[in-house]
Amino acid sequence: MSSPPSSSSGKALDFEAASKSAVASVEFLKFKPQDDIAGGVQVTSFSEVVDEVTLHFQIIRLAKQIYVWIGSTSANLGNLYAAAPTRPNNTVSVTSILGGVSDNTGSGIARRLVLKTGLNIIVACNIPKNNPMLEANAEKKLIEKLIALGYSRPKSQSSGPGLSSS
Repeated sequence: MSSPPSSSSGKALDFEAASKSAVASVEFLKFKPQDDIAGGVQVTSFSEVVDEVTLHFQIIRLAKQIYVWIGSTSANLGNLYAAAPTRPNNTVSVTSILGGVSDNTGSGIARRLVLKTGLNIIVACNIPKNNPMLEANAEKKLIEKLIALGYSRPKSQSSGPGLSSS
């Protein structure tokens, strides 16, 4: 049995309309630079060899915060820290969300990133323990990338976390 010609052309038109709608939806949902849309999301991933260890980084920039993951041998989350500017003394508060209290790998990175960016920071760190030089060099590479992406605050505001309402 064959269907009438009018219904097949109707199906073709419906398919074409649906395809155009889907393409328009995908274009709308694509990640755009932070300046283009308020509350946009930017995801940046890169790898670097630091002190003969390959480190993988992922930076997710949200409207008023940055999520950073640093890992070496596996894609495990690792220790997770949250850091934020606190008032009234323009200090930084850091808390451990996941991980042991005896291993603070990543807490210093989270604290210094708040000072550098003025934003709330979440850091997941899964790098070898008891290697302060590796942690320091990983932080250096991360800050270089954040500066290149334009996420650091201008030099004139670097004295404290600076809480802006924007």
